[in-house]
Amino acid sequence: MPFDVFMEMALYGDEGFFATGRGAGRAGSDFVTSVETGSLFGALVAEAIDREWDALGNPDPFVVIEAGAGSGKLARDIARAHPRCAAALRYLLVEKSAVLRDHQRSLVALDDPSVVLGPFGRAHGDESEDPLVPIGGGGPLFAQLGDLPAGRFDGVILCNELLDNLPFGIAEFDGARWHEARVGVDEGGAVELLFTAMDDDAVACAGAVVGTRIPLDRSLTAWFESASRCLRTGAVLVIDYVVAMDEIVARSPNWLRTYHQHRRGHDPLVVPGRADITADVPLEYVEHAAQRCGFLLAEPVTQAEWLRELGIEDRVRSAQALWAERAHVGDLEAMKAKSIVHEASVLTEEAGLGSFAVLRLQR
Repeated sequence: MPFDVFMEMALYGDEGFFATGRGAGRAGSDFVTSVETGSLFGALVAEAIDREWDALGNPDPFVVIEAGAGSGKLARDIARAHPRCAAALRYLLVEKSAVLRDHQRSLVALDDPSVVLGPFGRAHGDESEDPLVPIGGGGPLFAQLGDLPAGRFDGVILCNELLDNLPFGIAEFDGARWHEARVGVDEGGAVELLFTAMDDDAVACAGAVVGTRIPLDRSLTAWFESASRCLRTGAVLVIDYVVAMDEIVARSPNWLRTYHQHRRGHDPLVVPGRADITADVPLEYVEHAAQRCGFLLAEPVTQAEWLRELGIEDRVRSAQALWAERAHVGDLEAMKAKSIVHEASVLTEEAGLGSFAVLRLQR
């Protein structure tokens, strides 16, 4: 089978990594995302959501879809930040893993999707034959789904470290042609088989040498097609390992990584389902898939730059002042202030989370 089929099974199959509840978190988990550093990231994402609400003219209802919502912690932190759009907010946590959806229920008060995406009616005085529209107010409301919704909404699709977990294939260059890696099974388990020759037009890559490997992100186009079907107007906000293809070529084959219990793992074919499988996402692939589906991509920025633009430095200055004032007391307010300063440092670290790319795709 192609590697992307194997990866789909290893991550999302019945005994897959995410299907069994593995993933982001601290104790007992496998890796940490910006969400797990504390509540500051969620508060700043709430600010970003408010700005998107303003850009759309403050619609009510205002739908935010978190794709790959995991445990639900980001949704909880956004709710606790009390965004300005709260009364209009209809928030959908989209997560494939049933185990993680169960965990979401312990963090967020959830309603039925039909309640969150409804009720439906006509605006006062509207006697047209247009379809019924959602009636606003009453938010924030939260619901969960296993996949992106089928309806069309005005709002935001939020993806924090999702694209790097979309199944991808693997191509290798032999000095003359590209070949696709396949996965098979023998008595010892999963093994990589001989490569299948590919059409050279299927791989657009410069600077490759013998042995160069690159990802084949065929899932990206399918995902953006699904996103385009449910987002009428608004934006997709992507936070992820997105880099230019020439960087991926230079890093080959280290762009492919596995994680288990907060450590870099081994060959992804070893004990499938026990480790996360992730990769750098080629910027060119995102641009191509997004443009095909009618999205306009703004110039990418780093997470550090994005968070500064959202006001993280002002929050740090306020926290530092509060800490200086109350450090001798050591109460909860002082501890929260100290935590904000630490979280901000982690979120903007240029050699770590701060280097992630943030992409805004609008339609």
